[in-house]
Order: sequence, then C-alpha cells, then structure tokens
Amino acid sequence: MTESVYKVVELVGTSEISWEDAAKKAVETASKSLRELRIAEVTMQDLKLENGKVIAYRTRVKLSFKYES
Repeated sequence: MTESVYKVVELVGTSEISWEDAAKKAVETASKSLRELRIAEVTMQDLKLENGKVIAYRTRVKLSFKYES
C-alpha cells in the first residue's frame, strides 16, 4: 500500500428533509471543490427549531481527502 497523507475538514450540511439528506448535501457540495474525498464521518446531528417546531436538520460531517502538497 502506498503511503499517503489526508487532510480532514469539518462541514455542516442542512436540510428540511432529514439528517441523512443534510449529510449528503455537505458531501456533494464539498465534492465540487475537493478532490479524492475518502471518508465522511458524522460527528453531530442537531435540529433548528422555530416556535417549537423542527424547521431544519443539521449534520456535522468530518471529510477526509488526499492531501497534495
């Protein structure tokens, strides 16, 4: 196996549908500017509330990608 170095960034995706959709949006958005995404780790999920009702799902995701110097 070739040795590599990976960088990790943390993003928060939001969705009105679900936590899964919020995570998917974070990864899809990151893939537009980051190459060779490797791992996505969900680190936190929370809800945005308004007047006692859920209006958005938020998912914090750590993404790793191959680091190129």
